[in-house]
Amino acid sequence: MPQGKEGTKAMEKKILETERLYLREMRPSDFTDLCKILQDEKAMYAYEGALGDEEAQEWLDRQLSRYQKWGFGLWAVILKETGQMVGQCGLSMQPWKEKEVLEIGYLFQRAFWHQGYATEAARACKDYAFEVLDAGEVCSIIRDTNTASQKVAIRNGMTKTDTWVKHYRGIDMPHERYVAVRK
Repeated sequence: MPQGKEGTKAMEKKILETERLYLREMRPSDFTDLCKILQDEKAMYAYEGALGDEEAQEWLDRQLSRYQKWGFGLWAVILKETGQMVGQCGLSMQPWKEKEVLEIGYLFQRAFWHQGYATEAARACKDYAFEVLDAGEVCSIIRDTNTASQKVAIRNGMTKTDTWVKHYRGIDMPHERYVAVRK
């Protein structure tokens, strides 16, 4: 796996670009925009509710740490037209049963739902996983009740392969793994 990028210029660099979006590493100054997602009860329904300030900071710090460790993590999704951070999408290593798997994750501000942004960003992340990271497969791990994210995974060419119950925030949450294999 590639190593983390160094320096301030790397933080400004566009990692991925699509027709309407670009993805870049998140930075500490993104905290307020990130909280528009993480502290929205409805946006965070699959996580059993909004995160507090400390949990949101831990989330951001985890991404910054992932960039250093793996060279990737959840990236800020920026709307080209306005320069606004509208969500986060990217890659991370996640536990699944007895192993770690490469996952595409995505979360967007509710004001930007149902406009195709999650699918557009997730497709770019899948291509990045196959073309840049040379991954053989990539997945999205989605709570069984999160039908919107399941639809994004299907539009991203993924197929549901298996299920597993994750324990998070004191609750057993059934999850489904959607997988795409490099051709």
